[in-house]
Amino acid sequence: MNTRDTYVQKMKNQLDALNAKMDAVDAKAKDAKDEARAKYREEVASLRAQSKAAAAKLEDLKAAGEDRWDALVADMDKMRDAFVHSFNYFKSQV
Repeated sequence: MNTRDTYVQKMKNQLDALNAKMDAVDAKAKDAKDEARAKYREEVASLRAQSKAAAAKLEDLKAAGEDRWDALVADMDKMRDAFVHSFNYFKSQV
């Protein structure tokens, strides 16, 4: 497996793991009181939007030519870091 394939697989695994953790936290949020539950749903919707954006960026990365690869890797890393940060903040609030 080349470096490019390794990176794509690593990023996919990280996004999948974050989505699984998000599902677990979302399940906990269902036990919260109504007011808190509404806030959690908003936050989860925002996290899911970030997840979809990251998945779309990953698809762009897979299809990218060598001329765009480095720029897209940098964008993907930033997007993943923002998603991880948002998730960790949300998780700390639950």
